Amino acid sequence: MNTLDPLIEGYLTYLLEVGRKVPRTVIDVRCTLRRSVDAFATRRPGIPLWKLALEDYLRWFEMEREGGRSGASLAKDASHLRGLLEYAWRSGRSERNVLDGLNLHASVKHRAPNFLTLEQAERLVHACPRRSVAERRDRIMILLLYGCGLRTAELCALDVADVVRERQELTVRQAKNDRPRVLPIPDGVYSELLAYLLDHGKRGALFRTSHLGRRIRSVDVCDTVRAAVAKAGLDPSVTARTLRHSFATHLMDRGVRLPVIASLMGHRSPQETGVYLHALPGRAEAAVRRLKLGDQP
Repeated sequence: MNTLDPLIEGYLTYLLEVGRKVPRTVIDVRCTLRRSVDAFATRRPGIPLWKLALEDYLRWFEMEREGGRSGASLAKDASHLRGLLEYAWRSGRSERNVLDGLNLHASVKHRAPNFLTLEQAERLVHACPRRSVAERRDRIMILLLYGCGLRTAELCALDVADVVRERQELTVRQAKNDRPRVLPIPDGVYSELLAYLLDHGKRGALFRTSHLGRRIRSVDVCDTVRAAVAKAGLDPSVTARTLRHSFATHLMDRGVRLPVIASLMGHRSPQETGVYLHALPGRAEAAVRRLKLGDQP
């Protein structure tokens, strides 16, 4: 890995050792800062990031936006850069943090996540046969993506030992943000998972390819979901992420509290889970109408 300016490397070390940021977050910040350094090396050669003017950053953000970078990504870039500039200012390397107070989130329009209706989810599961070992494997993959809200990488990393039979739970060890979690397995999914394990063995990867017997990868999951979606006659835009979104949306539709859903999804806070409120028109209005205020008939 190519090192950056000593000040930037010091900031990244600070995030890891003092800020207690998880390694993947620090890697994400490093990527942003590396991309920024490379971009300004041609636009403002010889000037470090903490010496640039606000106008320099605003012009760069606008160029990135015109190049197709999303509002959410730009907001994250601004947050990463703002942290570095704050560190540089407190270290006496700059007179001020020019990005202090700049918030690009206000211009970000959150889109409701794509999700399946209950009827569509049932069609998808029914489209997955279980005649052969390979078919049962693919069906269980679909069931876990939807029934436990797993991310694709989390599904790929599962081992047989992660199925806790004594408590009917699934341990997700290699989770995003290095936040392992334990998930209850729905009854219907659990019974099929136990049947699958009878043919599969007692150790190693939970899901392997049929041909070489290696651990499945994200591309294998995508192929499995794509084939099941086609058999079910659903829109081709449905992906493994759609199944995860459907899991959260259907829980919320059943009145499960936001902190509980956040825990099951592996979110850092319920605020991340709040995006699913957009997928339930009228939910906020209905909640307000339940309040017992004033005279009631």
